[in-house]
Amino acid sequence: ATVIRVDRASAGPDEPEPVDTLLRNRRSIALNLKSPAGIEALLRLIDGADALIEGFRPGVAERLGVGPEVCIARNPKLVYGRMTGWGQSGPLAHSAGHDINYLALTGALHLIGEAGRKPVPPLNLVADFGGGGMMLLSGLLAALLEASRSGKGQVIDAAMTDGVIALLSIVYSIRASDRSFRDETGQLMLAGSAPYYGTFETSDGKYLALGAIEPQFYALLIEKLGIDRKFLAAGYPASRKHWPEAEAAIAAAVKSKTRDEWAAIFEGTDACVAPVLSLGEAARHPHNVARGSFITVNGVEQHAPAPRFSRSTAAPVQAPHPAGADSDEVLAEAGFSATEIEQLRAAGGLA
Repeated sequence: ATVIRVDRASAGPDEPEPVDTLLRNRRSIALNLKSPAGIEALLRLIDGADALIEGFRPGVAERLGVGPEVCIARNPKLVYGRMTGWGQSGPLAHSAGHDINYLALTGALHLIGEAGRKPVPPLNLVADFGGGGMMLLSGLLAALLEASRSGKGQVIDAAMTDGVIALLSIVYSIRASDRSFRDETGQLMLAGSAPYYGTFETSDGKYLALGAIEPQFYALLIEKLGIDRKFLAAGYPASRKHWPEAEAAIAAAVKSKTRDEWAAIFEGTDACVAPVLSLGEAARHPHNVARGSFITVNGVEQHAPAPRFSRSTAAPVQAPHPAGADSDEVLAEAGFSATEIEQLRAAGGLA
């Protein structure tokens, strides 16, 4: 995809190059969307676009004059993506919020953390990026495919709260089918309540992550840890009454060696054990190195393009462009003459 980011006109091209890798591989045009000239320039860009993404609060794009009705009237095949936390409707639609708030209102945050302690936010991965960005992306791609067949665009209302609830589908399935389900912090097996699924401290103060859910993997875990096989005889997945004793035995065993010693013992096995690495360590792990999962661009370490395609090759990764660095080039490609670009700048619509 060719992606053009519309930045604020107040952010000029002379600013230092940012290190925000979320802005990589896209060009930037700095427009003043409070200026009629700036709005008209944006509309002309939209005329030739396949999709538009906006992240304003509901109603702001309409007040600016670039709402979906106006844009799709000009470009009937346009897919108009709207990214918000609460959605375009509902009593909270116009309220501010962040990832942690969206997790809280959907029930997700309530489940994450240790039993008997406060819920813990899983960075901002679940609402901002999973329930938000990735859900918006899947909606855009589906709508673009449909538009290629119907010739008609449409609006994608991507709310982070909706996306998080969708991501919780497996949890709601467990809740409906498991009579022992406990709707409490840290009580879900996938939240770390089971002795075979969680993190354990090693002798050097680091951690080992265990995910031996299946019986055969759990049996291998017990074998490699060298603990009493009675924890197999107790049955798997074993009722919760066996969990405290099994957890104590596993914790004691893990504490007997360093993280890297255990990593060497379990590497390549099906016990589903991995060392808990720091960001710097992850970039140097042999598996990630072999796959080229990390790259460095202009001295900034970051992720390689993902997912990978068998035939289509991703373009070389480019560092983020300063705001407005590509304004003239983008406008020229959209059909603006040099005179029109200068008039737009003189009218205050372009930085």
